[in-house]
Amino acid sequence: MNINEFQAGLEEKGISLSSEQLAQFEKYHELLVEWNEKMNLTAITDKEEVYLKHFYDSISAAFYVDFNSITSLCDVGAGAGFPSIPIKICFSHLHVSIVDSLNKRITFLNHLADQLGLENTHFHHDRAETFGKNKDHRESYDMVTARAVARMSVLSELCLPLVKKGGYFVAMKAASVNDEMDKAKKAITTLGGKTEQVDSFLLPEENSERTIVQIKKVKDTPNKYPRKPGTPNKLPLE
Repeated sequence: MNINEFQAGLEEKGISLSSEQLAQFEKYHELLVEWNEKMNLTAITDKEEVYLKHFYDSISAAFYVDFNSITSLCDVGAGAGFPSIPIKICFSHLHVSIVDSLNKRITFLNHLADQLGLENTHFHHDRAETFGKNKDHRESYDMVTARAVARMSVLSELCLPLVKKGGYFVAMKAASVNDEMDKAKKAITTLGGKTEQVDSFLLPEENSERTIVQIKKVKDTPNKYPRKPGTPNKLPLE
């Protein structure tokens, strides 16, 4: 997907990018490639692949979720900034917080935000399990996102404690989630969530399946969650 196809593809979905926003995406790719030579940020560096599999794919959440209706967004385990930084570029009013367990990625993200001129972006070097217990962040975000390979039962325990009541946890998955959602029912309910919407689509050009899961926070998460680091993955609530 070249930059013109990227712009046109988003335009079709009602997302119009200014020349300044397009320049931010160009700079993002440039910095991603430059820093990837020093540290492992992504296996995908080819420009057209980055535009499709990182930028467009990240923004695809906005085809189903109204980001104009929220203010605060927390991205758990964002790595090189996906999906929250592409979303922030498109919806500049958002206050974005990213939590990641690897400090070198936080260093990259701080530099990236500075170079792209992104305001109201904050980066936290922490494990999601301990971040979710932090009183300054627990149950304080309108929306929490995760674009990750962990199963839904695990992601729910890492993300739902950060969502305020009435807010949403949005999980971006690379394939069908029917089996995962069945196994995650207990975790979602226990943690105060309710599955509201599951949308699947095919990523353009390569036609690979993507799924966006929206879980609404309907009640407070019990204080004992999230459990200590590593536990959600080893002993998922299933």
